[in-house]
Amino acid sequence: MIYPENFEIKIGFTQVREMLSELCLSPLGRQFVNRMQFLNRHDLVQRLLQQTDEFRQLLESEAEIPLQHYFDVSAYLDRAAIQGAYLDVVAFYEIKMSLRTIRDSLRFISGAEEGKYEALKALGTNVTVERSLIAALDKVVDDTGVVRDDATPELQRLKRDLISQQGILRKQIQSIIRHAKNEGWTPADAEPTIRGGRLVIPVITEYKRRVKGLIHDESSTGLTVFIEPESIFELNNDIKDLENAYHRELVRILIGLTNTLRNYIPELRKAYHYLGLLDFIRAKAAFARRIDATMPQLHKFPHIQWKEVLHPLLYLSHKQLGKSTVPMNLKLDREQRMLLISGPNAGGKSVSLKTVGLVQYMLQCGLLIPAADGSEGGIFQDIFIDIGDEQSIENDLSTYSSHLTNMKKFVTVADSKSLVLIDEFGTGTEPVLGGAIAEAVLQTLNYSKVYGVITTHYTNLKNFAERTPGIVNGAMRYDHKNLQPLYQLEIGKPGSSFAIEIARKIGLPKQIVDKASSLVGKDKIRYDRLLEELETEKQELEKKLSSVAAQERKLKASVKEYTDLKNYLEDSKQDVLREAKGKAKLLLKDANQKIEATIQQIKQSQAEKEQTKQARRELEEFANEVRKEEPRPAFRRSVSGGALKEGDNVSLIGQDSVGKIVSLKGKNAEVMFGGLKTYVKVDNLERVEGQVSTKQKKAKVEAVASGGYSQGMNMTQRMADFTTTLDIRGEYAEDALTRVMNFTDEAIMLGIPEIKIIHGRGNGILRQVVRDYLYSVKEVASIGNEAEERGGDGATLAVLK
Repeated sequence: MIYPENFEIKIGFTQVREMLSELCLSPLGRQFVNRMQFLNRHDLVQRLLQQTDEFRQLLESEAEIPLQHYFDVSAYLDRAAIQGAYLDVVAFYEIKMSLRTIRDSLRFISGAEEGKYEALKALGTNVTVERSLIAALDKVVDDTGVVRDDATPELQRLKRDLISQQGILRKQIQSIIRHAKNEGWTPADAEPTIRGGRLVIPVITEYKRRVKGLIHDESSTGLTVFIEPESIFELNNDIKDLENAYHRELVRILIGLTNTLRNYIPELRKAYHYLGLLDFIRAKAAFARRIDATMPQLHKFPHIQWKEVLHPLLYLSHKQLGKSTVPMNLKLDREQRMLLISGPNAGGKSVSLKTVGLVQYMLQCGLLIPAADGSEGGIFQDIFIDIGDEQSIENDLSTYSSHLTNMKKFVTVADSKSLVLIDEFGTGTEPVLGGAIAEAVLQTLNYSKVYGVITTHYTNLKNFAERTPGIVNGAMRYDHKNLQPLYQLEIGKPGSSFAIEIARKIGLPKQIVDKASSLVGKDKIRYDRLLEELETEKQELEKKLSSVAAQERKLKASVKEYTDLKNYLEDSKQDVLREAKGKAKLLLKDANQKIEATIQQIKQSQAEKEQTKQARRELEEFANEVRKEEPRPAFRRSVSGGALKEGDNVSLIGQDSVGKIVSLKGKNAEVMFGGLKTYVKVDNLERVEGQVSTKQKKAKVEAVASGGYSQGMNMTQRMADFTTTLDIRGEYAEDALTRVMNFTDEAIMLGIPEIKIIHGRGNGILRQVVRDYLYSVKEVASIGNEAEERGGDGATLAVLK
């Protein structure tokens, strides 16, 4: 049962129905929208929801669903059912095209993989479209709605003869009118025209006797007459006979086609019922996408557990204006059946109540609801609502009398399977008496185990809800400092109307506000103040919880980064050892080959003195190259003691890169290396004096590139062993920077055209460190991200000059 009769208007469902009608493609779907009603059968509601949800998935998949030619041919089928009647060409065209749509839809849905769109597949179980019927229709009418010339041999012959005769007629009439123009009997721009189904020529009235023939008509001014020349009488007669014969043949074909169609009318009615249902379900699915609706888990018993539910009409209105809509969480079950919402005016109480009514009504009409995934719903047998002013002069009802009439209906009819929605409970009469009656009604409804949402300002009702099982208080949250509603429903505590505070805020005279406070009494003021303090404490607590949550996320990220680094080091340890052993083996192999070659040379020269000396010199040079160390930088370490201070040139102990101290903070120093600023422990720094100039660095690179050696390997070997990729994931910024500096310097020295540094995404610190340094290096031509499939912005590519 739905009460009152104008329930849909009160909750706004008429607007939802209008939107669904606009989304339909044909009157077939709109008929189902108009017939849509509240259902209380769980299996039926579940099936309707499943159908809509499956079609929503189809729309979101952007599959090529047949969406054309949704024609309503019900009137044509009714006419075709009458013996002796026949349909025209337009009717057969619409039937043919819509039957194709039905056939293609059946084929599309039934062709889906097993387990998908099962509810939609069940819709078309008993629907059939005879291929022979579509073929018969297609033989007569083409896809543009025109009769085919070759529908029958006789029609084809008549059409051919008609075209031939019309051609001959055109030639003769053109010859006649050309002669008339030359004689000045017709206007210069005159052309043949049709009058009474006959081809005629316009002739100036004063020359009408010059042209032999039959006058069919004259112009409105009387200056022109339309004459059928005598020489084309027979041709016009022949064409008229052919047209009549063509029409008779066409009627014969249409009668035969109608007789054929008549045998399929029962199956066709099922097919078009299916087409209308598809249109209706598609409209519901499109509306669901528009309001971001989902399918909740549906229970057979009364139950509401909605997560982040929205009022659909309010959501669409705000969406057009670019505004956000505050969602609501609501739970009504056997232990917590009734929700009593209190709070200030214009705070969202009525909107919350209407949201419950509209969303539950939508659900039991088979529509998806605008709630988050994981929401649950149930089936109510009845929904009652009391909202707005129902006073009636005709029925001699005041506002309060109309409310009492509704209360009478609720307490006598509603039961444990009913949902009751009451707005501004108890208002419209003297507050004390109104509050008492409202409390008695609430007690009766609770005793009957009715489900409901009720809004009120009465303190006695809030107190009753606080001490009564089955009823829970709820408050519309309010920013009492700025006196602005937050439109957030909080369940578990009552709300304050903030009447005194609002009066003071808007500038009501102080003496009036103070007088009102004294009239209300200390207990009421203390009660409201307590609610206000609770709201303030809640807001502060939420801010602190938000801050703690953010810190916890940062801590988890740091722990993960540390764990990843540790795992990386453990994994790479064995790789480093294997690489070192491999290089040692190669070095040993080269040494052995050099020694063997020297011995062989000595033997071949038969121990000649000069050859032996030369071989020994080459062997010693090779040994010196192996032992040779990297040239030291052109600055010297400071041996003078004393603490480091701002402005000192320093380097990391054991490293060659030189930076300048920007500031000192306890045991840490802020150091600028090139264009990069970083923090380093003071114990890891040493003061240096002097620095290699740019020209000296360049000369050093050129000297090494022209034939020097580094760490016992010649230039060719170093280029062969050099890898153009450096992985610094998991390293601390200062350690990573040192490796990047050395890596870049060596790449520049070896003339490598492009290098890649893998730093990962993380929180972006390593990426920033790497790129800041590379931007400061003049030899770097450009910097960019790696390709997306090879790491994207988790790696940096640098092109060297």
